[in-house]
Amino acid sequence: MSDLDTLKADIRKLSARAMQAKLDLHDLSEELPVNWEKILDVARVAHDAFAALESRRAQLKQGAQQ
Repeated sequence: MSDLDTLKADIRKLSARAMQAKLDLHDLSEELPVNWEKILDVARVAHDAFAALESRRAQLKQGAQQ
């Protein structure tokens, strides 16, 4: 498997993880004020997932430009 294929596979996995984090954040928001204590933890997971996804996408874009 090439580096490009590996990067694309990573992006697919990170995208799935980010979408799940988004759904978890949405579900938490619908339950509020129940479990309000989890807001920061769930938001941090979503933030980190989307940050990792954007980082990989930038690597892919940079690799495509070279």
